[in-house]
Amino acid sequence: MFKGFYNLTSGMMTQRQKLNTIANNLTNISTAGFKGSTHVIGNFNDVLYSRVGNQENSGYQPIGNQSYIVATHEIVTDYTQGALERTDISLDFAIDGEGFFALRNENGETMYTRSGSFSLDEEGYLCYSGFGRVLGSDGNELRVMTDKITGNTDGDIYATNGYRLGRIGVFTFDDTAQLEYNEQGFLVGAEGQVDDTAVVRWGFLERSNVDMISQMTEMLGSQRAFQSAAQVTKIYDSLMNKITSEIGRV
Repeated sequence: MFKGFYNLTSGMMTQRQKLNTIANNLTNISTAGFKGSTHVIGNFNDVLYSRVGNQENSGYQPIGNQSYIVATHEIVTDYTQGALERTDISLDFAIDGEGFFALRNENGETMYTRSGSFSLDEEGYLCYSGFGRVLGSDGNELRVMTDKITGNTDGDIYATNGYRLGRIGVFTFDDTAQLEYNEQGFLVGAEGQVDDTAVVRWGFLERSNVDMISQMTEMLGSQRAFQSAAQVTKIYDSLMNKITSEIGRV
């Protein structure tokens, strides 16, 4: 009986965490370059159940495994590319393929993002407004001085007179599993390597890769699982009251 409470409570807690992940995906469905996450549920503390003899306890026979509770196993980020949308805004960039743009914040920390919605700071550096300056392919902060620019698929940036201002950096990782989101929504946790073969689309933005229909379907399933567990918990609670108030009195 008490084990049932553990199973049901863990189920509700896990479904609530899954709903939080889905809510974050849906909230950022219009965020350029956002990558959706999947909540993976696993068993916690598998226990081997055995049958022992009635007369003696020297031998036992395994009869199967059973888990005490379910719990969050991991949250996996889906790095597949979102749709590229033409904006014709001179400071918009999108990566066509793998890789990330890099930013350096005021603390000297390098952060990574797929969102190429950039602007210029007061010193003429290409930046992600309020968060950091964009790094070029040489690893330095990229200074372009003007928004009157053009770009090519190599990531080269040119002034209107044809003068080359620099190349925007695209960075890749041997293992993206090392990356994690910080409080500002940028990826940190590993150092990327410059990819000189990356394709950059000037005047484009990458849209979120979150699929609204699949997320709504997942949300409805989680809500029903949560509600079912809550209803059964009430039944368990009612049975416990009868055990303590009626059977216990006998």
